[in-house]
Amino acid sequence: MAEAPVRPLAHHHRRRSARRRILLPAAGLGLLLICLLAGSGMAWSPFGADGRPTAGTPAAAPSGQAPAERAAVPAPRPQRVTGKELPFDLPAPATLRGGHHLVFAHYFTPYPLSLDNEPSGQDYYSRNYLTAQGENGKHAPYGGLLRDRPLPVAPRSGDWQLANLQQEVRTARAAGVDGFSVDILSLTGPNWERVNLLLKAAATAAPGFRIMLMPDMTSLHTDPTTLADALAGLAASPAAHRLGDGRLVVSPFKAEAQDPGWWTQLTTRLRARHGIRTALVPLFLNFPANAERFAPISYGFSEWGNRSYNAQAGAEADVALAHRLGRTWMQPVSVQDARPNQGVYDEAGNTSTLRAGWGHAIDDGADWVQLTTWNDYSEGSQFAPSLHNGYVYLDLSSYYLTRFKTGQWPKIVRDTVYLTSRVQFAGTQPAPGAQQELMSPRAGTAPPRDMVEALTFLTAPAVLDTVVGTDRQSHPVPAGVRPTLVPLHTGWSAATVRRDGRTVAEVTSRHPVRSRVEVQDLQYYAATSGRPDTP
Repeated sequence: MAEAPVRPLAHHHRRRSARRRILLPAAGLGLLLICLLAGSGMAWSPFGADGRPTAGTPAAAPSGQAPAERAAVPAPRPQRVTGKELPFDLPAPATLRGGHHLVFAHYFTPYPLSLDNEPSGQDYYSRNYLTAQGENGKHAPYGGLLRDRPLPVAPRSGDWQLANLQQEVRTARAAGVDGFSVDILSLTGPNWERVNLLLKAAATAAPGFRIMLMPDMTSLHTDPTTLADALAGLAASPAAHRLGDGRLVVSPFKAEAQDPGWWTQLTTRLRARHGIRTALVPLFLNFPANAERFAPISYGFSEWGNRSYNAQAGAEADVALAHRLGRTWMQPVSVQDARPNQGVYDEAGNTSTLRAGWGHAIDDGADWVQLTTWNDYSEGSQFAPSLHNGYVYLDLSSYYLTRFKTGQWPKIVRDTVYLTSRVQFAGTQPAPGAQQELMSPRAGTAPPRDMVEALTFLTAPAVLDTVVGTDRQSHPVPAGVRPTLVPLHTGWSAATVRRDGRTVAEVTSRHPVRSRVEVQDLQYYAATSGRPDTP
């Protein structure tokens, strides 16, 4: 059995400055019935008399259910890729990879696709992270460490860890992502070994996919010489991210943990001892307080950012300040943030935070983007395909990164609807005695809300029918991208897009909303009509 991952507690205490921040496969008579109902003008319902979907079942028990139920993860199903999963046609790779604008995804080494190469129903995630009893009960007070996990993968023969990392690289590359910014948590042990293996995976699975080195200064307590020598070893990989002039990009997380003189010692050591010229791109928890003093030693800047849609307005000023100082700006874009083990969450507003972050990156003139994060499931901030979200957040980012990189909005050629909601109300309290430590909204976040969002990408105007529990509504929706919000109710949710009496897109939630839960779970769950077989 593989060793349990090392998770330095400090990594999970990232602070931000006070300034800021249906999936119903239809066949045979089922399809005929739906078409007849649509043609007759009758409201289509995906649910039977018992309130459950008439076809299909949820992919896995939501984390609001009892821990024993949550541990039962289904066997993985192969993802059938047809090129038609997105509402638009992704441009050719040469078009997406040939420009100045780059997109990285923050890779957090403690949570790869698999930790022990066991079947998903009995692997380390299921046994220890998705249940309160895992790791000898250490996560019991907050109901388990995680609420979601990577999409399960089947056990592999041979070097399964390398193969899984290669799969993650290919997944990100296929979505238009240029590379991973890898969080370097330690210089020894499993997480360090995984950093090295990730570089090998990128070099072998997708030459040209970049790994940007991001030493994490919340957990690395070392000297500049030791860190420089370690980075030099990583820099030997052809996958290590370099600028066109050959400079190695180093982007330390929480760079302000050390003063500019400390970082100058590191870059001097890299140049004098190893012959490596460096482009420093410090990532700050408080950018405005550090921009001026770090500017002389920096190629660019970034900040960790905010995970609530009402706290994105400072992005324009950040980009302007970085550019005034003559530096590149890497804009953070996030989905959401919910941390059971820290007792805090941000109100993401369904996909509002994701769309707002991308909007600022595009409109404010950012040079690079960092998706925060690819796979930090302890923060609930993952873009990577996951059990509860499938590919939704990565698919949506493919749309926006196309605009970011090419300067043109991609043409919508396939009607698609994305459905997001929580599986419990924000104020729901777990059953007495089930969970002692609960999450509360982070100070300054948007007010918690209980809504279902149907985000439509339409080729032409249509009618959107929503079913949320027993509530049924119809909404005229224009062409293009449009979010439609309806109140959250207990039960299942579905969205159907009709045009000229014909159903053109439909999606059903994988998990019902419950009023009584065992575990507090305030992440948004997602589903898409574009991938009816995932997760």
